[in-house]
Amino acid sequence: MKRDTILSIKLPVEGRTLETYAVREPRRFERPVRPFTRIAYAAAHVVADSWSTREPWLEAAVDWDATIAFRRHLWSWGLGVAEAMDTAQRGMGMDWASSLELIRRTLEAARSVPGAVVGCGAGTDHLTPDPGLGIERVIAAYEEQCAAVEKLGGRIVLMASRALAACAKSPDDYARVYDRVLAQVREPVIIHWLGEMFDPALEGYWGHASHGKAMDVCLDVVRKNAPKVDGIKVSLLDKDKEIAMRRRLPRGVRMYTGDDFNFAELIEGDGEGHSDALLGIFDAIAPAASGALSALAGGDRTGYHDMLAPTVPLSRHIFRAPTRFYKTGVVFLAWLNGHQEHFVMVGGQESARSLLHFAELFRLADKAGLLADPALACHRMRQFLAMRGIV
Repeated sequence: MKRDTILSIKLPVEGRTLETYAVREPRRFERPVRPFTRIAYAAAHVVADSWSTREPWLEAAVDWDATIAFRRHLWSWGLGVAEAMDTAQRGMGMDWASSLELIRRTLEAARSVPGAVVGCGAGTDHLTPDPGLGIERVIAAYEEQCAAVEKLGGRIVLMASRALAACAKSPDDYARVYDRVLAQVREPVIIHWLGEMFDPALEGYWGHASHGKAMDVCLDVVRKNAPKVDGIKVSLLDKDKEIAMRRRLPRGVRMYTGDDFNFAELIEGDGEGHSDALLGIFDAIAPAASGALSALAGGDRTGYHDMLAPTVPLSRHIFRAPTRFYKTGVVFLAWLNGHQEHFVMVGGQESARSLLHFAELFRLADKAGLLADPALACHRMRQFLAMRGIV
């Protein structure tokens, strides 16, 4: 679709210079009028409390009102919220106590939103990873967090464990932990296999450095516990590995893509199946994701790709290596779009990306039609550049 140029802004480029960039009118997306044919969760970020006196590198300070308002924004587009996941800086600024409070508040807010869906991260992050930890302590930590989520009425996303990765001696240790935990959950869970590109502490998860061998272990766990597994979220940024695993899942167990590079084609699927979605990028591109999923539900695959394809370069940029810093780009775009009044993050993570990275993010968001209020976005981008000494 044609979008007219309405503003211009000078943005930094390579060579320590500025170039004029033409900003176009935003794309207009319609809220869904029919159920999606794919389950779609957005892993949601948290809004920091910029007025807090807490030291941001040491203790999380959350603006609860703005954080919950953003979840209402995601629900309004028909997306589920995956709460207290890595996008919310879980284990990277947000500890278990803060995460449980976040889960409680989100579940409470969801009760007043018809059709609101929430998945809640449960892990072991109140344990300090140590090779000397016993497997029983890891199991007990999982049990504690799962029980806390279930007590609040939440549905569990079973997060990968740094503590387990640190102390497991073999693939059998992983099977032992997951078998014990899954035997006790009340409702089927989503297992989350987060790759080392997202969290280096999880390298070698499932007891193997090879993703192929790790996949075999994971699939054995899923098959053995299939009645307790709704699905598995795979975040390896490798579409071929995800498709191969998807085709080996037991009947009734879903694949939730966590591939923020190749999500468009994985969600669309092929003749042998498709992936549902649990994605950090859906936090940033909610209107486009919703519009595309609505088009897919109506059988309009051209419309699906027309809306989603321009978001893929944006997502690949936000999630570029070091991938674990992707939260910075997600929050930056939320600020540009007026969902929060500042660009301050839990743990001081707003400093994790370079000036040129933010400038390119602005361009790609505009190309995807996702600067909802271009005048506000330009104003805030100029503020940001001025703070970096670019005037």
